[in-house]
Parts: sequence; structure tokens; C-alpha cells
Amino acid sequence: MFKVLIVDDERIEREGLRAILSNGCPDLEIEEASNGKIAVERAAAFRPDLILMDIKMPGMNGLEAVERIAADFPDIRFIMVTAFDTFDYARQAIKLGVKDYLLKPSKAREIVETVDKARKQIEEERKSLERNEKQQAALRKAMPLVETDVVTQLLFDHVHEVHLEELLGLLDIRTANEMFVMSVLLPPGSESSYSAVKEKVRQAGSGWVGAMNGRRIPIIVFRESDRSFRSQAMSLARSLLTAASGAGSGWFVGIGNPYASLGQIRQSYQESLLASMDPSMAVKYRFYEDIPAQGTASLSVGQAAKQRERQLLDSIRLGHWDTVQENVMEVIGRYEREGANLVLTQQRMLELLWIASRTLNDLGIEAEAPTYTFQAQDFRQLRAETGHLLERMKKAYAEHYNRLAPDTIYRIKQYIEEHSHEDISLEAIGRRVGLSPFYISKMFKEQLGVNYIDYLTECRIEKAKKLMADPEKSLKEITFEVGYHDPNYFSKVFKKLCELSPTEYRKALLQGTKE
Repeated sequence: MFKVLIVDDERIEREGLRAILSNGCPDLEIEEASNGKIAVERAAAFRPDLILMDIKMPGMNGLEAVERIAADFPDIRFIMVTAFDTFDYARQAIKLGVKDYLLKPSKAREIVETVDKARKQIEEERKSLERNEKQQAALRKAMPLVETDVVTQLLFDHVHEVHLEELLGLLDIRTANEMFVMSVLLPPGSESSYSAVKEKVRQAGSGWVGAMNGRRIPIIVFRESDRSFRSQAMSLARSLLTAASGAGSGWFVGIGNPYASLGQIRQSYQESLLASMDPSMAVKYRFYEDIPAQGTASLSVGQAAKQRERQLLDSIRLGHWDTVQENVMEVIGRYEREGANLVLTQQRMLELLWIASRTLNDLGIEAEAPTYTFQAQDFRQLRAETGHLLERMKKAYAEHYNRLAPDTIYRIKQYIEEHSHEDISLEAIGRRVGLSPFYISKMFKEQLGVNYIDYLTECRIEKAKKLMADPEKSLKEITFEVGYHDPNYFSKVFKKLCELSPTEYRKALLQGTKE
């Protein structure tokens, strides 16, 4: 029941108000207090929804009592009842959050109407608060899905400009000027440790965890301004490795270099893969920048080399194997022309092939880890053996494609269209069709010419346009109905894609319907 506390030092006033409210609002539960001090005590025990408070009382006056009660119970609302019609009292009461003001004497109808109005306002406030709490709970539930998809898109595709700024805001990361990638390699049978890794990163509060592919978990880590890159990375790596205590040995963390923008983060990811190439090391984490100390310092690793490496991996993802072959042979030829040491060149080529193999694994393609069966005696022999390893990868790629049902991409499209209002993710779709999230992202870009997130957004916005034709639906209702949890974010995405705000679009739509 709706609880009302009547506070007045005049007994006849209390009883009169009680009789009027009992008659006009029979479903109220009513209690009384004869002064401000008792009102404070009664409010704590009774926990009323609404208090009718007299202002002028001996001892603690009504405004003082309101201030005391509101400090302890901010959800309680007040109506001031007084014979003093003065601006100063009204102004103080409003500052304290008083709902309304009744003058003595008031007609019974006015009293009932004022209390009924306050009651409706209180009930609406509570409903709104409940809706907001549900929305925040839904948003918190959706955030891990958003996070894993963003990591997938950043490392293996590109997040559309309409999303990135808003996603950064929604994920509430303390972004710095730099970021880097850590790759956590799990031993066989440790896949269930994914949630433990996510919890460690959540506790650190400075990273996004991507979807696990095979036994590897990518993490985008945002630099902290109050300590060095190596200190932050080592601290997080050690924290992550504590999750391995109950899962046996075999964990390893590769750490890529920091970069100044999310647009460069794929390079850091590739470096993290290289850093974790040899998980047999005594220390179970390694920085990419420490790799030259392992014996490749004499080979050039400048920006041009890194650019060629990125192009090579992009060609593998797209299945352009002739380009892959040309690029790899060009790298070998360059080292030969520079007079590089043959042993170190073979080591460098093994690193490139190993990254290429991990790229295939990321796409859901099972490929054996490449190894040279012997030390090449000359560059011609190195070319032949490298070509053989590339052919083996190309064969695995082709066999994987041939096993896929021809209508896979259309089944995925249909699933997204039917479930766009839900918190679907690449991981969920991948489980449904038996493909890795990274491979689904690649299929979208390659076969449909559109990013997965862009396609999901298009489905949601098109559905929103249709719902806007119903004038009975509020824009807030439409926001949640099409799958968004934040009306402001929905409005920005809608305006970016449609060049009109939702309000402007609906107005034009409804006017056109009338005409």
C-alpha cells in the first residue's frame, strides 16, 4: 500500500487530514506524528512514501524535519501544509525537494487532488527508475559482447567511424595516447580459462578482451600514464599467468609494441604473435622488442618491412596466394641482395610463416605449424623449401573453403536480420554456424562488401524506420525494441546514417503519411 505520514502539532488538524484522505483515498496506509522530532523517528520506522508536513511546530520545525528525513531517506517525498503563505518558506521547501504546498485551511477536494497528484508522480518516478535500472542491467550484460566484437573488428577488419567513438564511450575505458596487444596462448584443455582471463583484465581496468580463437586470446591494452609500458605489461602478464595455477603449465603471453592509435593496433597484434612463437621459454611472457636479442638483430625490421608484413597477412586473409608467394620470395631476394646471413634469414622466414599459420588459425582453418626440415645450404634451397610450406598452407585454405556450405553467408545474413534486436555477437553467430568470429568477419567484408557491425546497424536502423510509422510508440521504446540500450547512442548512429535525427525523420515521415 501507499504509505502517508501526517505531521502536525495540532491533533484536530492531523485527524481532519486523516479523515479526508481515508475517505478520498481509501487504499492509503496512514500514520501520524505530533512534532518534527517524532516525525524523524516515525519516518525511519514507517518508511512512508509521502509526508504531509506542517511547517510551524514547536521545537524542530517542519523544514528542519524535512531536511533531516530527506538526508537519510532521499526517496521520501513531501507536501508542506501551513497557514503561512510566504515566498521564503516556499523557496526553502522547493530547495528541499518538496512536491507541493497546501495552505490551511484547504478544501477536502483540494487535499485529495494534491495527494493523488503527488502519488502519481512518485509512482511514475519509481517506474522510470526501475526502467532505467533494467536498461543499465541490459547495457552491462551487452558490454562483453560489444567488447569482443570491437576487438575482432579492430584486429581483423575495420570498425566503421560511426561506431568507434561511441563504443569507446560505452566501454568506459580510460584511453591514453598509446595502446598495445597481448596474446595469451593457452595449452590444450585450458579453453575454460577464458573467463578467468577476462576477469583479470577487468580487474586491471585498462583493456578489452577479444574472442578466443583456438587456444589464443587477444587483449587490447590501453597505456596507463602513471607508469612505463614495460611495467604495465609485465604486471598484467604476471596477473594473467596466475590464472594458470590450477590449469597446468603451457601458458604463454606475447606482448606487442605500443602504438598511438587504434588504426595501428593490428601491427601490435602481429608482433604479439611473433613474441609468443616459442612458448618453451623459462619466463612465460616475452616482448616483441626483445626478439632481436634472440638472433635476428642483423636483419632489417624498419617500417617498410612491417608494411610488407601487413600486406602479406592481408593477402592470406583474402586468399590471394599468388601475391603471398610473390611477397615472400621478394623478401628472401631482398635479404640475399643485402648479403644477410643465411641462418638468420631462414629464422626470419620461419617467423613470417609462423605468423601466416596463426592467421589461418584465426580464420578457423586448421594448419600445421610450419617447420623447416633442414638448414638450407643456399638461398635457392631456402626458396624451394619456403615455397613448399606455402603450398601446404594454400592447400589447407582451399580445403576449408570447399567444405563450407555455399549458402553459409546467406544463413548468417538471415540470422542477423531475424535477431538484430538481440545482443548478438560474432561469437554467438560463429557457434551457430560452426565458424570462427574472425572468419565470419572476413566473409562479410569479402562476399558482401560490408562490415559485420555495419550490416547489423543497417538492419536495426531499417527496423527503427518502420516502427517510427506508429505514432503510439515513443522513440525511447523504439530504441530498445531494435536492440540499442542507450537512446543517445541510437540517435547519433541514426543521424549519421540517415542525415536526420530520429525526431526529424519521424516528423517528416508522419507528415508525408498525412498528405
